[in-house]
Amino acid sequence: MKNYATHNLKVILFSLCICIIYSCGSQKDTATSRSMQNLSARYNYIYNSKVILANHQTALAETYIDNYDQVLPLYLGPDVDIAQANVSLNLKPMEDIIKKAQAIILDKSYSNYIDESYILLGKANFYNGNYFNAAEYFDYTAKTYRNNINSFVEALNWKARSLMQLRRLKEANQTLDSLEYIIPEVKKQSNLADPFATLAQMCIYLNNDTAAISYLRDAIKASNQGQNKIRWTYILGQLYEKQKDYQNAMLSYRRVVKSNAPFEMYFNANLSRIKIRGLQNGVKTDKQKELLTLLKDDKNFDYNDQVYYQIAETYAADEDYPLAEKYYTQSIQKSTINQYQKGLSYLRIADLNFKQFRNYLKAKTYYDSTVNTLPKNYPGYDLILKKNQNLQYLTDRYEIISLEDTLQAIAKLPEASRVAKIQALVNPVETATTNPVTTNFNSQLNYGAGTNNKLQPQNSFYFSNPTAISIGYSDFKRKWGNRKLENNWRQSVRTSAQETTQELANNTNGVSANTENTVAATKDKETLTKQYTENLPVNTDLLNKSNQKIIDAYYEIASFYLQELDDPIEAQEVYQTLLNRFPANQHLAATYYSLFLINKTADPNKSATYKEKLLKEFSGSPYAKIILDPSFSIRQSELETSVNKQYNDIFEQYRKKDFNVVIQQVNEATKSSPSNYLSPQFAYLKAIAVGRTNNVDSLLNAFNAITTQFPDDKLITPLVKDHTAYITQHLADFKKRTIALIDFDPNEPPFAAQQLTSNNQIAQNTQQKEQAPKSATQPQPAAKKPTETKTPEPAKPLPAAVRTDGLFTDAKSTAYYYVVHVADASLTLSSSRFGIGQFNRGNYAESNLRHQLKEFDNDQLIYVGNFSNFDDAKTYAAGISSQLKQIMKVPVNIYTGFIISKENFDKISSKSLLSRYMEFYKNNY
Repeated sequence: MKNYATHNLKVILFSLCICIIYSCGSQKDTATSRSMQNLSARYNYIYNSKVILANHQTALAETYIDNYDQVLPLYLGPDVDIAQANVSLNLKPMEDIIKKAQAIILDKSYSNYIDESYILLGKANFYNGNYFNAAEYFDYTAKTYRNNINSFVEALNWKARSLMQLRRLKEANQTLDSLEYIIPEVKKQSNLADPFATLAQMCIYLNNDTAAISYLRDAIKASNQGQNKIRWTYILGQLYEKQKDYQNAMLSYRRVVKSNAPFEMYFNANLSRIKIRGLQNGVKTDKQKELLTLLKDDKNFDYNDQVYYQIAETYAADEDYPLAEKYYTQSIQKSTINQYQKGLSYLRIADLNFKQFRNYLKAKTYYDSTVNTLPKNYPGYDLILKKNQNLQYLTDRYEIISLEDTLQAIAKLPEASRVAKIQALVNPVETATTNPVTTNFNSQLNYGAGTNNKLQPQNSFYFSNPTAISIGYSDFKRKWGNRKLENNWRQSVRTSAQETTQELANNTNGVSANTENTVAATKDKETLTKQYTENLPVNTDLLNKSNQKIIDAYYEIASFYLQELDDPIEAQEVYQTLLNRFPANQHLAATYYSLFLINKTADPNKSATYKEKLLKEFSGSPYAKIILDPSFSIRQSELETSVNKQYNDIFEQYRKKDFNVVIQQVNEATKSSPSNYLSPQFAYLKAIAVGRTNNVDSLLNAFNAITTQFPDDKLITPLVKDHTAYITQHLADFKKRTIALIDFDPNEPPFAAQQLTSNNQIAQNTQQKEQAPKSATQPQPAAKKPTETKTPEPAKPLPAAVRTDGLFTDAKSTAYYYVVHVADASLTLSSSRFGIGQFNRGNYAESNLRHQLKEFDNDQLIYVGNFSNFDDAKTYAAGISSQLKQIMKVPVNIYTGFIISKENFDKISSKSLLSRYMEFYKNNY
């Protein structure tokens, strides 16, 4: 009996070994092999992979830094920048999951877990930041396992998430459409939580908060994971708060406070409850007092910066801006771990100083800190960066408004009182206890009050603003550097004897130095007094000119906000201020059209109002024609292309000195198109051709016709006025000539190569004399004088090192160019260069600017220089940008303007290097 039992046991063990060996050998589709593969796949691979994935998700949630100033993301993943760079994080836990999933696919091909393996591969790539591969794995799973409803839904859900991380929202939305269609077939409620959350996240990206709330409530209801429910409840409160549904927002935040939420989320939910409690109808509360009580809890120490920030926000909402700035500053000082919060406080202080206090230098400093502190993915970061880079453009125009308002207020005083008021401005009374923030705030005029502003108190005037003094000091430093007030201060390099003498003078003659300082200050005050007195708009004509400067400044500010900064909210505010102050101005048609576009989606009723005004009051304007006929702009572009070609053809005749043909063709062009955007330039070509073929009287008649017909032109008219002034000054010499303009050289600007004599010529070059000084309102780059030695401005301390991409750098230089890049080597740019020369002679006559052409590959570069510093080049760029269309006479989509240092420019020798610099310029300037 014992032998029989032993024999049977041996047979059983032998058979079992054979089965095991067989099942571990070649894969065969049998019941035994499928059973063994399912067993090992499920417990050796799938289970362990899910544990690893769950642990990673928990670790990610614990280490992820949420930004509670924005709506939180419903699910977490690596930064989008990683995905866009297509770089894998290569996390070890994810690599382990990938190996396990691949083992199932390769060795367990008859198991029931192949679909889950592909989903695990997709999730591992998702958390590795490799969203492209993740989307492909999920797409394959969805297409291959369409009949497995759970796998199909999960694959579509994670495919949509991967595409959303890549910001391919259109494709993600299409995937979610398929997902939403199949959701009713899912029977297990808990399997619906993630799809609903993904649908809610998509709605948040699309700014459809109402739909997001609906999906999110469904997700919370379906979820069986506590931490997800808490997070989603907080986000639900944020969405309700955005919609100003404060009652439901309070309920959501209260649930978070009472839950087992992480402390930071608990703190922010409590903070939000206090913040919105005072916003509920009928609720009276001391918001600042409640917020201050949070500072007493030691557990809130690391979050005190947020408390101070919220206190500042309440004061800003109440328009108590000095106190708001005080608490924003305290928020910065108390910041310990939250750089994002510090960046927001910097931003708020910058905005306050720019919009409310008009302290532009301080605003510039805080905008610099903002862009260096906030992450680049902050919503609106590019706008802040642009605003910071172009702050001088806006500042200059706001200062024009302040200046003209102040002068108008003084002019309204009795004549006897004006001198006293100007003296009070030149010699402001300083008090030791004055709060600089309050002074700056109170020193501004109420710009929106209309043109009949009453005279403000003494400290409301522009010239008593310390910022004006600071800006003047800054301009001095930019030109001369840090110079001591001493003898021969213009001389930057001195001999040792001079240094010794100066040191002895400083040590032994301090009283004399103070006296010299006082004398210099007295002279400056006398100059200021004279300037104020001479610029007072004391009659109707001067008042109209002053108002026109204000109108143009407002319009340029609004247009800059709308077109350059892409900030329609700020643009609309400035446009409205312009309309309130000056209901009748020459920019009405453009203003109405801009307001029509701004409100087209945001406020259709307001948009319709401005459309009606535009069609009624300016029915013949291009803006009205575009509204009535959307194809008008296309036809207009075609017309502009035709006009450009016509001008270039005539310019070629001008270069060939065929002046009679030039006159004839300009006359024909004027008949066929009597009014186009190049009309002043056509007229100028004709006038010069007349001067080359007729006497001075004919030339002056042609010039006078230009100034009469095109008084507002900013390119040709200033140049013609200079020519006229010069000819008038030397009229007797010109009268002796049979032909007004002689010795023509097409490569020289008009009049530059002429020489006048008592008979036929005068041995004197006329180039410098014809370039009359420009108005003080024209931007002037700092010109180098041969008798003056200047040192560059010392570099200011920067929070970071000089930026570079390995080849190009933003290090300071002593020479900069403004460059117009034309992406077409087949075009002849003679007329474009001629236009740039016209602009330079009309606006920068004394700056000795030169422009040259550089060609390579399929590109052409017209570069203008030299500018001694970046700010001068930037001022030039701001002035010429609005004229480039008239100057270039080539399609607007093929040219771009930018600034570059000489060192960087010398490195550009090919199209690829040019593209590389353009990217560097875009990211750093």
